[in-house]
Amino acid sequence: MIVRLPTAYLGPVSWYAAWAKADAVIVEQHEHYVKQTWRNRCRIAMPDGPQDLIVPVEAAANHTPIRDIRLSDHGNWRHHHWSALRTAYGKSPFFEYYADDFAPLYAQRFTFLIDFNEALREVVGQLLDLDVPVRRSTAYAPTVPFADLPVPAKHYYQVFNQRLGFLPNLSIADLLFNLGPEGLLYLTCTE
Repeated sequence: MIVRLPTAYLGPVSWYAAWAKADAVIVEQHEHYVKQTWRNRCRIAMPDGPQDLIVPVEAAANHTPIRDIRLSDHGNWRHHHWSALRTAYGKSPFFEYYADDFAPLYAQRFTFLIDFNEALREVVGQLLDLDVPVRRSTAYAPTVPFADLPVPAKHYYQVFNQRLGFLPNLSIADLLFNLGPEGLLYLTCTE
């Protein structure tokens, strides 16, 4: 089965579960940019609860294709996002093993949101040994909406579980830094 998904900034676990269970994935790059979605935000677990990290983008006209959405350099967001990830996951079991794979992407200046998202997705895919092929769309077709992606129900270890309880469908960063290579087993689990 080929699954067509919207681009996502360190997408939720449900996005990656859809990828892991597919035969192939097409990332839609011709859809119109939609504000306030996982396309330019992710949710991580901080000591005080869930926090959204929002990638600022330059203002765009209505109906601008996602492939043309430019990143903004406003507010030193790259530094803030990387600091937040270090704070959230610095004591997780696998952060020190994977930090060097992510840090360069937060130092690099990407022009387009989709290129930044895809670079992060490629790193996550390599670290999880996810070998389902992914390509970008060549023409617009509807995607599976984020809200329709099934969220895996099984719990896994999370750094702040004692304080916050289990937080479902966080960013893939949460799963990766907490479970490491076992994350692929979680994503493909059918329970």
